[in-house]
Amino acid sequence: MVQVMENNPPHKRHIPLKKYARADIYMRMMLLIFTLSTIFAFFIFDYKGLELKTAIIDTLSNIKVMVLEPGLSHFSWGEAFYQIGITVGLAFLSTIIGAVIALGLALMAATNLSTEWLSKAVRMVMAFIRAVPTVLWVLIFAISAGLGSEAAILGMLLHSIAYLVKAFSEAFEEMDSGIIEALRASGANWWHIVIHAVIPTTFTYLLSWVFLRFEINFGVAVAMGAAAGAGGIGFELFMASSFYFDLREAGMITYFILIIAILLEIASTQLKKRFFPAKAQ
Repeated sequence: MVQVMENNPPHKRHIPLKKYARADIYMRMMLLIFTLSTIFAFFIFDYKGLELKTAIIDTLSNIKVMVLEPGLSHFSWGEAFYQIGITVGLAFLSTIIGAVIALGLALMAATNLSTEWLSKAVRMVMAFIRAVPTVLWVLIFAISAGLGSEAAILGMLLHSIAYLVKAFSEAFEEMDSGIIEALRASGANWWHIVIHAVIPTTFTYLLSWVFLRFEINFGVAVAMGAAAGAGGIGFELFMASSFYFDLREAGMITYFILIIAILLEIASTQLKKRFFPAKAQ
C-alpha cells in the first residue's frame, strides 16, 4: 500500500467516476420528455380568435391596476382583518391538532421505537394519505360535512398528520441509538425513553417541522377558502377576481396574503435563531 501511494503522488491521484449514472440517464430522459411535451402542447393550442398583441397589452394593464392601484370596494378594512384571522385560524387549528395526533403516530412509525409490523403499517397508511392532494380530501369530507370550514379543517388536518408523521418519525430515527440502548440497559421503560430522551432531544426539530407545516397550511387555507367555500381571505379573493372582477380589490387582497407570508417567514427566522443559533448565522 505504501509503495502504491509513493508511486501515485497526490496531484496525480484520480477517483474513477461514471460519466452517466442510471439515475442521471432517467432524469435527463424525463426532462427531455417534459420539454418536448411542452413544445408540442404550444403547437396544438387553439389560437383561434387570439390576438397576441392585444392579449399582452391587456394583461400588463390588469397587472398594473392590481399592483399600483390596490383598494377595497366590497368590504371594509375591519372585515378584511377578520377574514385574514379566519384563514390564519384554519391553518393554526389544522396544524396544532395535526401535530398532537402526528406525534403519537410518529412514535409508532419510528423503527427504533416500535415493532417492525406496526411501523410499516403506519407508514403505508400515511403514505397513502400524503399521495392524495389536500383539496381532494377536502372535497371528500365535504360530502359528509358539507362545503365550509369544517371540511377544510378536516382535509387539511388529515394531510398535516400524514406529513408530520413522516417528518417526526425521521427525526426520531436520527437519534443516537446509544442513548436509547443506555436507557434500556438501566431499566427504563418505553414511556421513560420517550419522555426523558426522545422528545427533549428532538424537540427543536419537531418545532421547526410544525412551523413549516403551519406556513404550508396557511397557503392551503387561502386556496380552500375559494375551492371549498371555507371563508377567509381566500374566499374574498375568489369573489373579487371571479364574481366582481374587481382587480383593485384582488390586488389589495394579494398584498394582504403576501404580508402574512412575510410575517410568517420572519417568525420562522426568529425561531431558528432561538433554537438553531448555529444554523441561523
